[in-house]
Amino acid sequence: MYDPSHLRTFLTVAQTLSFTQAARRLGLRQSTVSQHVRRLEDAAGRQLFSRDTHSVELTEDGEVMLGFARRIMEVHEQATAFFTGTRLRGRLRFGASEDFVLTRLPEILEAFRHDHPEVDLELTVELSGTLHEQLAAGKLDLVLAKRRPEDPRGEPVWHDELVWIGAERLRLDPDRPVPLIVYPPPGITRALAMEALERQGRAWRVVCTSGSLNGLIAAARAGLGVMAHSRGMVPPGLVQVPDRAGLPELGRVDFVLVHGHRRTSAESAADALAAAILTSGDRLHRL
Repeated sequence: MYDPSHLRTFLTVAQTLSFTQAARRLGLRQSTVSQHVRRLEDAAGRQLFSRDTHSVELTEDGEVMLGFARRIMEVHEQATAFFTGTRLRGRLRFGASEDFVLTRLPEILEAFRHDHPEVDLELTVELSGTLHEQLAAGKLDLVLAKRRPEDPRGEPVWHDELVWIGAERLRLDPDRPVPLIVYPPPGITRALAMEALERQGRAWRVVCTSGSLNGLIAAARAGLGVMAHSRGMVPPGLVQVPDRAGLPELGRVDFVLVHGHRRTSAESAADALAAAILTSGDRLHRL
């Protein structure tokens, strides 16, 4: 028998690849997180994580357990909701950034709709900066987006590195301004890309602006220029620009869940959707 609390801890460690972050997210001591994982490994008779002082990685058996654990937890939560008679209701205004257009977020939302049919889920897809503004204005109840550099709020879903991407055949002329493909303001990656080039003293020019990720991808595939993007979600047909191009490092980016300030009738539904996303967050950077 696999203890649901151990499975939940395992899923959180698998998502964050950090016992420390998992403990913080779950509100547990790090020693308790380690104990949960050890007991699950004992129950399975397999090592689920390969870890040392610097890194944590899933083993092959851990990857297999990931699928089982997710399905077990989904069924466990469905059974709990059924037998406790708790049925979520109300209108839930959820915002997701353009970054997730090509990911498996729809699968998570579909499962949520199946489990909570009486919740009226309204989805808004926008730029991360715009979603944060709408959340602050009370127009959304829950947002999944990039964390703004100046805003510490939000529950981390995962961390990733921003990289420069473009068409494989693209060659940048070091003597000419860098051709940029960007979201319009207040796009977070737009600002980070421009700031990085300015710090390097590298000239740039905008060759394409689009509020749609598909629009940016089309321009990049056409070889018009380069764009800043999450390493874990590089779209098909595009590649990371090699280091020899001399482009500056862009740093890391946090994808976070942020709840609205106001307590509303959708609060329980927002909590449930946030839990579903955190449990299945590893799906979000698989195209």
